[in-house]
Amino acid sequence: MSLPVRLMRNASDPVETAQRDFDSMLGRWFGGRFGEGALAPYGVDVREDGDHVYVEAELPGFKKDEIDISLENQMLTITAERRQEKDADKKGELLLHERQYTRYQRSFNLPTTVDPQSCHAKLTDGILTLTLEKRAEAKPRRVQVQ
Repeated sequence: MSLPVRLMRNASDPVETAQRDFDSMLGRWFGGRFGEGALAPYGVDVREDGDHVYVEAELPGFKKDEIDISLENQMLTITAERRQEKDADKKGELLLHERQYTRYQRSFNLPTTVDPQSCHAKLTDGILTLTLEKRAEAKPRRVQVQ
């Protein structure tokens, strides 16, 4: 299976901490200077049972119409994009402006056991849940002993 393995983060790992700080710094720098944010670091969980593969992606603050899901050649791609809100209708002087353009994209190679025609998506409380059915020939079956 070509799905990624997510390791538990250890807060005391200096390499992990340095990488997170560096990614955060680049995101702030590019976001502040060019008006475009770096790719958002939202987490994804992938689970499997005998009949399905489940993908749960954190997409806090995104609306259904800001999310695009594509399946092509056993490649699943989740893209979410939120543009900067217009401040014309808001009162008061802007003192801090951190909510800018945000873009999220993750791609996964799906196993050949997944039927790409059977993807169902649901967005609830900032969690996108994809349910992908396995092909009938890939599902486990019981054989009766006679």
